[in-house]
Amino acid sequence: MKNTSEITLPKSDLSGYLEMDLLRFTTAGSVDDGKSTLIGRLLYDSKSIFEDQYEAIKTTSENRGEEYVNLALLTDGLRAEREQGITIDVAYRYFATPKRKFIIADTPGHIQYTRNMVTGASTANAALILIDARKGVIEQTMRHTYIASLLRIPHVIVCVNKMDLVEFSEDVFEKIKKDYEAFATQLDINDIRFIPISALKGDNVVDQSKNMDWYKGSTLMYLLENIHIANDQNLSDARFPVQYVIRPMSNEYHDYRGYAGRVVGGIFKKNDEITVLPSGLKSKIKTIELGNQQLEEAFAPMSVTITLQDEIDISRGDTIVKSDNQAEPTQDIEIMVCWLSEKPLQLNGKYSLKHTSKDVRCVVKDIQHKVNINTLEKIVEDKTIILNDIAKLSLRTTAPIVVDKYKQNRSTGSVILIDEATNITVGAGMIV
Repeated sequence: MKNTSEITLPKSDLSGYLEMDLLRFTTAGSVDDGKSTLIGRLLYDSKSIFEDQYEAIKTTSENRGEEYVNLALLTDGLRAEREQGITIDVAYRYFATPKRKFIIADTPGHIQYTRNMVTGASTANAALILIDARKGVIEQTMRHTYIASLLRIPHVIVCVNKMDLVEFSEDVFEKIKKDYEAFATQLDINDIRFIPISALKGDNVVDQSKNMDWYKGSTLMYLLENIHIANDQNLSDARFPVQYVIRPMSNEYHDYRGYAGRVVGGIFKKNDEITVLPSGLKSKIKTIELGNQQLEEAFAPMSVTITLQDEIDISRGDTIVKSDNQAEPTQDIEIMVCWLSEKPLQLNGKYSLKHTSKDVRCVVKDIQHKVNINTLEKIVEDKTIILNDIAKLSLRTTAPIVVDKYKQNRSTGSVILIDEATNITVGAGMIV
């Protein structure tokens, strides 16, 4: 079986391929804006699908009486999606080019699937917001942009799709760009790019469009391959939540005590003075280990083992920070929450709260307001929080947690709420 995406690499280059940086991006847009078709076009034009996959969707398209090969079938994996022609669940797809590896989260457009979009977008470096060139900026566009802003997705790429249906008009594109920018000024988004495309025809997706010679910008694939993501990580505030304490209890490593976890912010170096929170105990970094290697430094998002010069009491859930840049342990936090459960939020209700590697319990002290995500209006009177609602809550935890604001660090600034009775995740929260 021949793979149309074959990237022939010499053996000596395999390590470089594995070390290529990874871009996670999510797609969002109204129903029938062409999200799945766009992803299918990206996969097909970048030669990232097998020939038999293409033949299968070609046959399916012919059997359904469609006039063209429906590339959306590459991502619409659920039977219900294929029957309705819409995306319900979050469909993840993986592919690579010689420059970068990618994980795509194809998220639903319907308002009743807001929780699915939040799930798919929570780890994204970039968001692709699709707009139908015929319809322009609509309520769903505003809703998806607000969620992208809420989740602090660093880069937003606005793809004005179906340009072939408006005769590739520059005026249509410029009007949509102006309308979108007027709305986006109300939100906190640092990097917004605009690309006129036709996912169906392939214009400006992987190859430059010959039908829109007035557009002098890059194609979508070029932008995805070259968008700068190194600075998306917080490299200023050093944070290391401890996930596991390593004690081999062997003769060879009789006194060994290492702290394993992932660096979620900043840079740690050997001999750095550190503080363990929430206890406040201090020490210095003795070694930083990755497998059998000893490193001089570790930075986000590396997973390493740290040993200290002093024997101090550290356990899972503690956070190691630099002594000259500490976070403040607290039991009172305010969060913006997306409610994920069909069971409504209970005011004064008790929930399990997971923050980095720390598990505590909490109580909902106050529901400050709900957000109308189509108009950005704050609703103060209505305290009923149901599935897909977004609201601001005040919580009190049973033990101190080491937090940053979500806009400062997406890892230390996020929490999830869990129903203690069912162990189901009911809320995804961003600390404000």
